[in-house]
Amino acid sequence: MVSREHKRAGLQEKLQLLRSITNSHAMNKASIIVDATKYIQELKQKVERLNQDVAAAQTSDNQNPLATVTVETLEKGYLINVFSDKSCPGLLVSVLEAFQELGLNVLEARVSCTDSFRLQAVGGENEEQSECVDAQVVKQAVLQAIKNWSGSSEQQE
Repeated sequence: MVSREHKRAGLQEKLQLLRSITNSHAMNKASIIVDATKYIQELKQKVERLNQDVAAAQTSDNQNPLATVTVETLEKGYLINVFSDKSCPGLLVSVLEAFQELGLNVLEARVSCTDSFRLQAVGGENEEQSECVDAQVVKQAVLQAIKNWSGSSEQQE
């Protein structure tokens, strides 16, 4: 009897853990498992998108060896990462101007411009803006800002 109750309690504990990890509000076992399955599918899709972004970044590195850009959609906005293995004076201004043109507000940012250029920013859409901006549009705008910056910095040299 005790062994069966331990197994049942262990199973119930694992279901509650699964429920909390997947942010499920379901109460019965079947619904928790269905929610977990959906959560796993979402994670698989995220991995696939990230793999596509990495592949795209690698191919764009050949075209634009200056910087790597990734954009991830968050609940309310985007996580934008820009990396270059060399210092890029003035690039931050160009990227921030691209955000402004898209109507994105910088909610949080970390920037390093010493030996390399790193920008990690959380951008939220302006509430006054009626249209939603796609993550791919954000990425293309940042890449275009880098390209424009690169062209103008070469002209100054």
